[in-house]
Amino acid sequence: MSVLPATTSRPDGKRGERTAPERRKVQRRRIDGSVADEVVLDPQVFGLAPNAALVHQVVTSQLAAARSGTQSTRTRAEVSGGGSKPFRQKGTGRARQGSIRAPQWTGGGVALGPKPRSYRQRTPKRMTRLALHCALSDRASEARVGLVEDWAFEEPKTRDARSALEVLGIGGRVLVVLGPDDGIADRSFANLPHVQCVQLAELNAYDVVRCDWVVFTDATLPGETEVLATGPEIAEADGSDVAETAGSDVAETAGSDVAETAGSDVAEADEGEGSGR
Repeated sequence: MSVLPATTSRPDGKRGERTAPERRKVQRRRIDGSVADEVVLDPQVFGLAPNAALVHQVVTSQLAAARSGTQSTRTRAEVSGGGSKPFRQKGTGRARQGSIRAPQWTGGGVALGPKPRSYRQRTPKRMTRLALHCALSDRASEARVGLVEDWAFEEPKTRDARSALEVLGIGGRVLVVLGPDDGIADRSFANLPHVQCVQLAELNAYDVVRCDWVVFTDATLPGETEVLATGPEIAEADGSDVAETAGSDVAETAGSDVAETAGSDVAEADEGEGSGR
């Protein structure tokens, strides 16, 4: 499913050329915190340029569609009473009145009040999909996209779900994208107030924008991924970096110690010769 990336505007106000999507990486982890491998996210989903105007329009449309639109007020034709003219037309010195249920009377009907209506706005599917991809790209640019192999919980336990998020280093408001077979995980995260679970088919731009983290599984990650390195390779690379750093530190420390020792020996020898003279 190909989607055109967002457009950028030039300083003169004219439409500019579309920027190329970025290739962003994320580590696939297990629920115990260990790294399984490192993958490249789909650039057409997680690498688009930000388009705040598009996301704002789609989110506004989504919130408008969520309104019930059931508010209603009674007009002068719907309130009870007022069947007769309150007083005669002329001779009283007062303004003429035809009914005590007119809007200017206490207990009368409401003029131009709200009636049941639909607030739904028409938004093209292509625009909605592009806004979702822009929101996911924004979270990926901040390294706030998590990837887990699967939520392998044996039974629904809030404690296991909380400890899994702590081990993975995920905090704040979290959006967990689940599949149809993740019923145990859904029940495990249900009692955590800062965690929102949503099915992949119900993923939308508003939920992504209002959460700090978006966590996927292998079954719910949208787009195509590319594996860069496995867990052992990542560990070996980290170990080699640590070894090189430690070796350089040892070499510098040893060199400085030798230099200091040699300098002290030479100084003592010079003092001995001076005293002998």
